[in-house]
Amino acid sequence: MAGAMTVDGSIVRIDRPMPWFGRLLSLLAASAYLLWNVGLGLRQDFSGFGRLADDLVPVLVFTGLGLLVGIPGLILLTFRSFVVLNEALRQIVITRQFGPLNIRNQRDLADYHFISITDDCDPELTAYDVNLCGNKGIEAISLMSFTKRDDANQLAQELGRALKLPARDYVGTEPDAD
Repeated sequence: MAGAMTVDGSIVRIDRPMPWFGRLLSLLAASAYLLWNVGLGLRQDFSGFGRLADDLVPVLVFTGLGLLVGIPGLILLTFRSFVVLNEALRQIVITRQFGPLNIRNQRDLADYHFISITDDCDPELTAYDVNLCGNKGIEAISLMSFTKRDDANQLAQELGRALKLPARDYVGTEPDAD
């Protein structure tokens, strides 16, 4: 949980980390696809079974296709998501960042009244989610997910102190119909 939440005056930032192996696999898959297809064409040309002039178009097409796969791999590699809660301006900014592209969603902090801790009701692989919740009709904001209940409680308590909101533990209860 270290590093998940940073407090700077009245601004609270919660980073939602993506596992490093997901980023590495996305980059390796995109790069492997690009290098494999271009490498097959070039190997054939340089080993004497073809001419580069004859295979130039297919090599360029496969390079283009590899880039079409490689660019989403690069996007996944640079994906970051974080939530900034500004107590002074009473606003929440949810940011999803893909390299230089930022997608921001702004909400009013006054619409949210408590922090909930929920589980996914799976006895084998339980995940404890910390959410910022409001009244009915207000979409909850998922802040972070943990494998340990103590880590989820610790984040909820720290966030509750910073925003002056109560933290409610709903682990083990049945979800509402809504």
